[in-house]
Amino acid sequence: MNLSGRTVVITGAAGGIGAALARRFATEGVAGLVLADLDGPAVEALAAELSVDAVGATVDVTDEAQVAVLVDEALSRYGQLDLFCSNAGILTGQGVEAPDETWQRTWAVNVHAHVYAARAALPSMLARGEGYLLQTCSAAGLLMAVGDAPYTVTKHAAVGFAEWLAVTYGDRGIRVSALCPQGVDTPMLRDGLAVGHAGARITAASGPVLPPERVADAAVEGIADERFLILPHPEVGRYLRHKVEDPQRWLAGMRRAIRGLDQP
Repeated sequence: MNLSGRTVVITGAAGGIGAALARRFATEGVAGLVLADLDGPAVEALAAELSVDAVGATVDVTDEAQVAVLVDEALSRYGQLDLFCSNAGILTGQGVEAPDETWQRTWAVNVHAHVYAARAALPSMLARGEGYLLQTCSAAGLLMAVGDAPYTVTKHAAVGFAEWLAVTYGDRGIRVSALCPQGVDTPMLRDGLAVGHAGARITAASGPVLPPERVADAAVEGIADERFLILPHPEVGRYLRHKVEDPQRWLAGMRRAIRGLDQP
């Protein structure tokens, strides 16, 4: 998809990858951007700084009614919706001990929000025979997130849902991409490194920590090519091949990596 003249919704747009996507899309000449986040003032400020028509909206992506209103507002403002970027996500830093409330919240943000976005965006896209869904799924959705069971499980589910959408609607003009970056220089990773979280340390050691702008560049390239898997870190593809070819060896390698964190 060529982004010039397109209309786009981005969730989780107040900072990090979401804000970088908004700025990058603006340079591509999109016709309009609807930026959504729990932090309404932040997305309103971002919308005001962009060189294209843009609006910010306070939205909780775990509330299906709010996501539906978001899409309705985009359609009312621009007449059509070309690309929905379902980008909001949360980490937990916990394992099986995470309370049910944490698991449920992680499912709501990392999985259900993608479902709500598809439910809201697909009808008008299918009616036109064209549309694009970009879902930020993380390399953890292909590999794993050490030390974070809820994140690992929900990001795997997000990739699975993206695959299902691509297969189910691909012949009806709907394109789907799963954006799967590894280490990105965002507060989530920086905070994890500050407290010495094992997952953050392994992520930082597994490849370069990219600025969000590099991830946005990769997203634009992937959308132009209409690629399902968008890997800002190419090494993730190599790790995935190793995992598929020899799961036992890959698991053993991950255990060794974790043990190595405690060695001087």
